[in-house]
Amino acid sequence: MPKFLRLFLCCLLLAATACSKVYYSGLEKIGIPKRDVMVHRVEKARDTQEETKQQFKSALEQFTFVTNFKGGDLEATYNKLNGEYEASVSKAAEVNKRIADIEDVSAALFSEWETELSQYSNPKLRRDSQQKLTATKAHYQQLITAMRKAETKIEPVLSVFRDQVLYLKHNLNAQAIASLKGQLDSVKSDVSALVVEMEKSINEADAFIKTMEKQ
Repeated sequence: MPKFLRLFLCCLLLAATACSKVYYSGLEKIGIPKRDVMVHRVEKARDTQEETKQQFKSALEQFTFVTNFKGGDLEATYNKLNGEYEASVSKAAEVNKRIADIEDVSAALFSEWETELSQYSNPKLRRDSQQKLTATKAHYQQLITAMRKAETKIEPVLSVFRDQVLYLKHNLNAQAIASLKGQLDSVKSDVSALVVEMEKSINEADAFIKTMEKQ
């Protein structure tokens, strides 16, 4: 990577970090701590994953419908499939952003928590806080791992949808429809795997939220 590009990327990272600090500081001044921001972002990510799960199910239904096409307006059918694909792409990007938002606030929260441990004068309270921090970090890691694992299941499905949508776009005929049928079982399998991982991630998010609310 060229030196100037590395420098540019570093500047962007520092700017983003500075903006985050200012943002969280501003929220705390009006009574919204990082912990609450984190819980809110986990809730948003959970809801987005649920919406994404439903979107991919809808896209699969449309894909299945196309493979069973018996006649009619083929272009309109293609447009519906393309619409489902584009909606799925949008949801995939939203999932990525939601997870990144959680990672951003968690880094700020844990860094602050670590720093404040040294401010305790009471050893017992410090140990108790340290134990809670360790437990929260461990639970958080489970959450992020589940979310990122679910996210990895998205691209294989999008890749197949993308190929089929493009192929149908360039070959609006019955022969093209027939060629899609060979991919149906694979797509169903990929979507099922995605749904399973999304549900696991959603459950992890619910568990994490409950843990944070009890603290």
